Amino acid sequence: LCVFSSLQLVSLLLIGIAAWGIGFGLISSFRVVGVVIAVGVFLFFIALVGLIGAVKHHQVLLFFYMIILLLVFIVQFSVSCACLALNEEQQSQLLEVGWNNTNSARTDIERNLNCCGFRVFYPNETCASDCFRSRHCKPCAPIMEEYAGMVLRFVGGIGLFFSFTEILGVWLTYRYRNQKDPRANPSAFI
Repeated sequence: LCVFSSLQLVSLLLIGIAAWGIGFGLISSFRVVGVVIAVGVFLFFIALVGLIGAVKHHQVLLFFYMIILLLVFIVQFSVSCACLALNEEQQSQLLEVGWNNTNSARTDIERNLNCCGFRVFYPNETCASDCFRSRHCKPCAPIMEEYAGMVLRFVGGIGLFFSFTEILGVWLTYRYRNQKDPRANPSAFI
């Protein structure tokens, strides 16, 4: 039951962080928030399937829970390792691709970090930050790069921790699934 609780904790954490980001105006992209909330709801339902399967000792539910948890582990472990393995040049390239492909994220970054432009500030462009009125803005890339490494290490470490609790859940589910149901007819096993 501890593994089901950790998966529910992760799902509620994802939903809470997305709601917090929208509530405080840090994120205005409903697409990003929608994906985070959808992943949180999906993980919550998977944890619920595992919990029901464990309580009722339902072999099929436990099997599907184990398979889906194994797939979640593979994806989460891969993403966590990628977050921890990115060097500064790769982080910079990733930030530039994100900057060039999303207008809503660009607006959020400019507003929250009080910067304009990616590498160079051009006073004739539009910008959502407060410093734009005085025309003395810093470019956003150095500020974002300062935080990117720290955030990627934090996200990668947390993801790695929870991925190991998930593989523990797969192993425990496999072991529990192969046990005899104590409520079953004892003479059926002879």
